[in-house]
Amino acid sequence: HPAWMLLENTIYHFEKKVDGKKLRPFIKKKFIAIPEKLEEEYYQSFVGPLIAQFDVIAHGMEIHQERSEPTSTIRISEYAQQSGKLFGGGDPAGEESKNFLVELSFRYGDFLIPGHEDIQKRVKISRDNGHYVFHKVKRDFEVEENTEKRLKKLGLDLKSFKTLMPKSEFQSWLRLNEKKLDKLGIGICQDKGESKKYFLGRSNVDLDISESEDWFDLDAKVRFGEYVFKFTDLRPYILNGVAEFPLPNGEVAIIPEEWFVQYSDLFTFSESSSEEQLKIQKHHLGMVMELKEGNLAKVTIDRKLEKLRDQEFDQEYELPKEFKGELRGYQRAGYNWLRFLESSRLGGCLADDMGLGKTVQTLALLQQIKETNPGKTSLMVMPTSLVYNWLREAEKFTPQINILNYTGTYRKKDPDQFKKYDVVVTSYGTARIDTEILNAFPFYYAILDEAQAIKNPGSNIFQSVIQLNARNRLTLTGTPLENTSLDVWSQMAFINPGLLGGEGFFKKNFQIPIEKNHDELKTKKLNALIKPFVLRRTKEQVARELPEKVEYVKYCMMTEEQESKYEEVKSVIRNRFLESPENQLKGQHQILLLQGLSQLRQLANHPRMVDENFEGESGKMKTLKHMLKSALLEGHKILIFSQFVKHLKIIKSFLDQEGVFYSYLDGGTKNRMGQVELFQEDESVKVFLISLKAGGTGLNLTAADYVFLLDPWWNPAVESQAIDRAHRIGQESNVFIYRFITKGTVEEKIMKLQDKKRGLADALIKTEESFFKSLSREDLEQLFD
Repeated sequence: HPAWMLLENTIYHFEKKVDGKKLRPFIKKKFIAIPEKLEEEYYQSFVGPLIAQFDVIAHGMEIHQERSEPTSTIRISEYAQQSGKLFGGGDPAGEESKNFLVELSFRYGDFLIPGHEDIQKRVKISRDNGHYVFHKVKRDFEVEENTEKRLKKLGLDLKSFKTLMPKSEFQSWLRLNEKKLDKLGIGICQDKGESKKYFLGRSNVDLDISESEDWFDLDAKVRFGEYVFKFTDLRPYILNGVAEFPLPNGEVAIIPEEWFVQYSDLFTFSESSSEEQLKIQKHHLGMVMELKEGNLAKVTIDRKLEKLRDQEFDQEYELPKEFKGELRGYQRAGYNWLRFLESSRLGGCLADDMGLGKTVQTLALLQQIKETNPGKTSLMVMPTSLVYNWLREAEKFTPQINILNYTGTYRKKDPDQFKKYDVVVTSYGTARIDTEILNAFPFYYAILDEAQAIKNPGSNIFQSVIQLNARNRLTLTGTPLENTSLDVWSQMAFINPGLLGGEGFFKKNFQIPIEKNHDELKTKKLNALIKPFVLRRTKEQVARELPEKVEYVKYCMMTEEQESKYEEVKSVIRNRFLESPENQLKGQHQILLLQGLSQLRQLANHPRMVDENFEGESGKMKTLKHMLKSALLEGHKILIFSQFVKHLKIIKSFLDQEGVFYSYLDGGTKNRMGQVELFQEDESVKVFLISLKAGGTGLNLTAADYVFLLDPWWNPAVESQAIDRAHRIGQESNVFIYRFITKGTVEEKIMKLQDKKRGLADALIKTEESFFKSLSREDLEQLFD
């Protein structure tokens, strides 16, 4: 209702907005009567705003002009939350509000004016014995707006001079900026009408962490202003997410938001050593160092232990005197790491790439234990397919270690026998069956090889090995993480129980945030916790220390069904051979013997190559699957050679089932170069199946860095030609060659004959027939022995 006025034939209008409807009563009446009981309300709601907007000349009341520089104040009050229900209803009775309403106000003299009020001149009314005084305050909007901008730069998200914040978040902001607020002259206050009075002073935690023999001891105090509390008093509040902490004077301190992040893990993993003190296990080294680096704790620990966290470990330990062999530089570093973990009673996971010598580093450790801790027995658990290879490596590098092979149907199930040995070697299958027997003996070390076997916490094998009674624990694996982060939890739960909490805690606090929410902070925290106890070196990292070509023999144990089939055929051939006089080992009889030997070689690979109806498994196939899976998980490219196309077809079927992309080449392949280019150029194609005869020469396959030779060839030169498909000019990586030999078969004996005839083979032998002709009757008898 804009106001216009007709006066002596002239129409006037008001420059400032005036409500004409409010002026009308004063024109029509000689006076306005206000009842005494409504007098103050009238002045507040009607007269005060008019005085604020206009220059008023008054009689019977006083109008004071208040002019002063404003001072700034942040005012907090509890925010009455709304339930969010469709038809209202409010919060449940007694539910604590978690938010503060934060308002920036300005004090002009004796008057505090909220910054969000948009009236430039604010009028305050005072009364003295019925006499009213109107105090007209002129605000300095430039100062007010500049103050709001400064607070926004400090991280206070003000909109129209106010914001809503969680209490603990506001307390964190206040702690972070209290010195800056003092410098700016900005005060903090609470609404006087609040029923609960909050502590708005300074707060801090004084935390000292020191190393004892088996633990880290925590000495800590919490301060809120003049009050000092035990650190343990804060524990239930931090763990349960409760921000309000009562003080003796009736005030309520708000626990800063960052304390919930900084100290929740400490409270979760710590144990009470007394009513006032806490302690945490040494394997929580990563968490302790994070507190130190964040200036959240004063930490006093051994320098070597501190370096362990960053794997900058420089302690040199002497190799055991009776260790037969040499360690490369990175292997020596791994041995030093293992020795320090042992001395500190910490578990570890040696996670080097396949082929870098995890076994030899472990054997050096076990030899040292024998020499420095005589009478101590350690336990090695591994897949059945690795038992013989491990025993063979131990015989080569540590012949003095007394080893019990605790596998097989006829093993003696008596834990008392273990104390007679330095090392007990068993399989995961045996460990699962003989859990009670193994748990009854106190081992010095429990070591799991190919420890990804325990990745499933719900599996029987995990439940078995987790119960082992061992002073120290170690896992060996080239693939510590196969599927999910829970794989890591399983490894850590074995080597350092409690490091990552229980399975449920880990899933809630790490697995779900990392895998579903891609939480980088949680990922960083998990890495910090496990880093000191996982030593992983890839082939690329240690390439300078490796020779260009590294060769291994991988021995495979036959399955029971396979061994039965093999012995049956071997007996038939041997009997036929023994019935023949020495001078008749020629012509047709020689061809039959050669065919028999070929049949035994196929049985050593897989009985299905001889009998299509064979339903059992092959020991070599089991070993190949295991190694192939490890190499693929590490991102390597692999050439797989076999003399037998039937063998390649069986492997091809397995790769199809697993969804592994591969190239394939045998004598019937038409587009040879197309298969080569596919393997060389397509990163998704990691495997190349090659018939030794069809692909042993003329191919350039430098994309591969692993070569698997599935069956020994009569002529070593042919194997060398196959290896040279990858190990040739243009190859930028070291090449690892694995020869798969089935233990106790003609394959093993062929290798020995190869060594015996190597000079002849290099010079003359070109075919199987010529190799066969070079064998004496004594050589043949050894093949069928």
